[in-house]
Order: sequence, then C-alpha cells, then structure tokens
Amino acid sequence: MGAGRRLNGWLVLPAIDLRAGRCVRLRQGDPSAETVYGEDPVAVARHWVGLGAEALHVVDLDGAFQGAPAQLALLRRIVEAVDVPVQYGGGLRTAADVEAALAAGASRVVVGTALGDPARAEQLLSRWGPERLVAALDARGRRFASHGWRQASAADVVEVARAVRALGVRHALFTQVERDGTLQGPDWEGVGSLLDLGLGVIVSGGIRSADDIRRLAALRARGVEGVVVGQALYTGTLTLAEALAAARTAEGGGAGC
Repeated sequence: MGAGRRLNGWLVLPAIDLRAGRCVRLRQGDPSAETVYGEDPVAVARHWVGLGAEALHVVDLDGAFQGAPAQLALLRRIVEAVDVPVQYGGGLRTAADVEAALAAGASRVVVGTALGDPARAEQLLSRWGPERLVAALDARGRRFASHGWRQASAADVVEVARAVRALGVRHALFTQVERDGTLQGPDWEGVGSLLDLGLGVIVSGGIRSADDIRRLAALRARGVEGVVVGQALYTGTLTLAEALAAARTAEGGGAGC
C-alpha cells in the first residue's frame, strides 16, 4: 500500500527496528542490550499508523550487523500493510541491495558504509536519484561510524556530510549512536554542526520529549527536516500524538542549537 510513496513535509518517524523477525530496541547500538517490544512488526507498524504516523523508519538490524539485508520479506509485508511511506536501512552496501529494498516497497533507503566510496555513491545517485537515497551519518562522538555502527573512522561526521553533499546527496539521517535508546535528549552540538550545509537532516538518537521535537522543528529553515523517535514511544515517555502536535505547532526557522 505504501510502496514507493514520497516522504513529504516535516517528518516524525516512529522507529521499527527488526531483529530475528521481532520489533526490538537496542541501547547505544549494542546487540547485547536488546529489549523486545513486539513479536509482530507488521502489527507494530499498523499500530503507529493507526495513531497518526505519516511515515515509518524501519531498520534491519540483522542486515546492519551482517553487512547484507536480511529482512526484505518482512519489509514487504510492512509496506503492504500500511498506507504510508517507509524509509528503510540496514546492511545496504551494494547497488543490488538498494535495488532489492526499493523493489520490496521502500520509499527511500538509508545508506551509510557504501557512501564511503565516492564511485559507488555516484553510481547509486545516478541510478536512483537523490530523493530515494538518504546518507546515514552515524556518529560516535564526532567520528563517523560505519559497518553497523561498530567502526568509528578517522573522519569527522561533518567532513563526511560535506563530502556526500558535494556528490549530490540531499537527505541525511544523523544518529548519535551513544545516545540511541538512552532518552538523554539529542546531541545538540552534533545537530548544530550539520546545520546550513545544504542537507535535509533527520535527527535520531536520544529523543525523549515534545520539547526536543519542538526545538528540532524550529530548525527546519536551517536544514532539519524530521526526527526518528523510538525508545520514548515504546516506553510511553512520549506519545505519538504529543510528538506530532509538537512538530505541527513549532515555529519554523530562527532558533539556535
């Protein structure tokens, strides 16, 4: 139902992280720190859409750790079950991987490790265009992390952001891995470093409150185009209704980070 639909507007994306066919959350990207929040991810997807979600962010954790997508059949079932676009990532490191994820119904895909190779990045952009691809700007501290968040490179994440923008990338997902699943609030310094680069940045990691979302939405004029919310929704710290209302009522532009 939601196959290939365009993601528009300022996005609040409930996270659905897949591992071994279940909906889980990890703390700081650690596979040994897992909490299961649903045995049926399709039902979880329907739940968030039923509460008003206008798009979903689905992550194949098995794929991220293994280096190749492992949950494409489940992705297809989720896409067929909901009438909203689905952003999908995890282990997409080749053109064939990206093609398979888009064929399974993803509206756009998140690619990280593959963008470290400029030739491969240019190939992906030439084939699918900048609206179907999102650069994964995963960070540990200020360093760019790859290979399922486990390898921190020598490159600063801002350097990587500038490089992918120069290649023609328009959208990025900034995840502060050390805050992911912690409810500590976003990495405001990290977010601030990515403003005004010409990228549309979706922020992930540590989101805990409607205030966080209002503050991020107020930065839309400087490049922030959405937020991924996971742990706060699953623990009830923040409701989806509160998150959506915060995004709608925030004033655009002007706010500092």
